Amino acid sequence: MLVKWTRCTVVDRRGFERGQRKWAGLPGEPGFRGQGGGWSRLRPGVAHVFSFWESRPFYDSFMARSHDRLAAAQSGTFKDVRVKLFDYRFDVKTGFEPRFTDADVVRVAHSRIREDRVEHYALMQEKVWNPAMAGSPGMLRGLFGEAPGNEFLVLSMWRSAAEHGKYRAERVERLALRAQLATDVVALTGDVVDLEAAWTV
Repeated sequence: MLVKWTRCTVVDRRGFERGQRKWAGLPGEPGFRGQGGGWSRLRPGVAHVFSFWESRPFYDSFMARSHDRLAAAQSGTFKDVRVKLFDYRFDVKTGFEPRFTDADVVRVAHSRIREDRVEHYALMQEKVWNPAMAGSPGMLRGLFGEAPGNEFLVLSMWRSAAEHGKYRAERVERLALRAQLATDVVALTGDVVDLEAAWTV
């Protein structure tokens, strides 16, 4: 599965949200698995959209054919767009599906890892972070993805911001030490996204 993460700064909120509804045409596209997104809790005016495709060829075919027509509705409503593609590697918890209807927030963590620490980082994700997240009340599902250049994405869906906040406050610092995160990571950024039901496709 291919994960596309789009982040941008919105300059015309009403126009952007109106345009976002035009993506409702996606389910007819071959290989499309789901899409959802919303507003950053931490950065005013920043929107995140996550879309999922069965494979890179399906995604490339969509980009060549239908993407520009659907995207035209949002032209001029945002700036500073950043798009990243990640290959799915494994689930965080079990049975990841690109469903957004039962979640209120998505936590996204994007990291660049030292080349000689990539395998260690992936192992720690599996052995330290995954069990801790999977055992946290309110954590629904998530995935671990990889992009060229030793870049990784951890996407987790939560029933509420309060439940995610509790996990963060109680466990993250301790887990980071146990996983030797500071040794592995060159750069780490993240965000918490309030999902908008109208953006779910």
